[in-house]
Amino acid sequence: MNAGRTLFFIALGLFGLYTVEFGVVGILPEIMARYGISVARAGWLVGLFALAVAALGPFMVLWLSRYPRRGVLVGALLVFSLCSLLSAWAPTFSALALLRLPSALLHPVFFSVAFSTAISLYPPARATHATAMAFVGTSMGLVLGVPLCTWVAARISYEASFMLCAALNLTAAIGLGWMLPRETTARASSRGGQLVILRKTGVWLAVAMTVCVFGAMFSVYSYAAEYLARQMGLGGETISLLLVVFGAGGVLGNLLAGRCLGQSRTQTVLLYPLVLAGAYCALQTFGAAPLAGLLPLCLLWGAAHTSGLIVSQVWLTAEAPEAPEFATSLFISAANLGVLLGATLGGAFITAVGMRGALWGGWLFAGLAMLFVTLRIRWPGKVANAG
Repeated sequence: MNAGRTLFFIALGLFGLYTVEFGVVGILPEIMARYGISVARAGWLVGLFALAVAALGPFMVLWLSRYPRRGVLVGALLVFSLCSLLSAWAPTFSALALLRLPSALLHPVFFSVAFSTAISLYPPARATHATAMAFVGTSMGLVLGVPLCTWVAARISYEASFMLCAALNLTAAIGLGWMLPRETTARASSRGGQLVILRKTGVWLAVAMTVCVFGAMFSVYSYAAEYLARQMGLGGETISLLLVVFGAGGVLGNLLAGRCLGQSRTQTVLLYPLVLAGAYCALQTFGAAPLAGLLPLCLLWGAAHTSGLIVSQVWLTAEAPEAPEFATSLFISAANLGVLLGATLGGAFITAVGMRGALWGGWLFAGLAMLFVTLRIRWPGKVANAG
C-alpha cells in the first residue's frame, strides 16, 4: 500500500465531502429560482445539514465503529456520490433537503475514520504530518467548494454542479477501494471503551476550546464577502480574488500549523488564539489599504483562520488516544456548534455596531478559547485524572 497515494484519495474524499456540504451555497440563486422559495428557506440546506452533523455525529460513529475502515470509507463516499447525483434532478425542494440527510449523517463517520486511517499510514512520529495533509482536502473543500460549484453551474448547468460533487466522491471511493487492503479491520475499542472518554475533564475542556475556536473563525468568516464589500468598499471581482488568496493562505496555514504541532503541540495550541486575534487586529488596522496591501492581509487571514481546524482537532484527539474516531466525532459536533454560535454572535454584533462587530465576536471567542487551553495546561494532573 502506497501511503502517499492513499492519503491523496483520503484528502480528495474530504474535499468532495465539504463540496457536498457547502457547494449549495454557491448555487442558492438557482435553487431559489428552480423551486420558487425564499433565500431564508434555501439556507436550510446548510443549516439543517450542520444541525444533523452536530446532533447525531457521535452516535453514528459509535454505531458504525464495528465495521472495517475500508468498507466504511468507500460506502460513505458512494452514498455522497449517489445522493449528489440524485439531487441534480430532485423534483421538489423537500426532496433535495432529504437527499442531503444521508450525507449529513455519514459526514462525521467518514471524517473520523478518514483521519484515523491517515494517521495509521505513517509511523507515530509523522502522525501530525498525516493529519495536516488530510486537512488540505478539508480546507480546500471549505474554501474552494463554493466558487467551484458556482463556476460549473454558470458555465455548464445547474445539474452539472451536483454531478461534479458526485464525480469527486466516486473517484475517491474507487481510489480508496483500490489502495486500502481488504484486511484493514483495525477499529476503535468497544462502545463502552469509547464512551469512557466522556468522563475525562480534559476532553470536555478540549471540546469547549474547539467550540470557541470555530466561533472565533466563523464570527468573521461567515460575513467575509459582506465585510470586504461594506467595510473595505470592494467590488465583486476583487472580493472573489481576495477569497481565492484567502484559500491559498488556508492551505499554507494548515501545513505550517501541522509542522508547529509536531514540534510543540501545547505551545502551538496556546498561541493559536493570539494569532487569530492578531489577524483580526490586522484586518481592522490595515483594512483600508490598496489592493496590493490587501493581498498579503487576506493571505494572513486565511492562514490564521484555516489552521484552527488542525489545531483544535489535534488538541482534542490527543486527550483521548484510546478512542480517536469517537474523539474526532466530538470534534465535528463541537466545530458545527461553534460555526452556529459564531455566525449568530457575529451577526448580533454587526446589527448592534456595524460590520466591525464581526471582529468583536472573533476576539471574544478567541479569548475564551485561550482560557480553556490555559485551564487544561495549568491543572494537567487534575484534568488527566478526572473521572
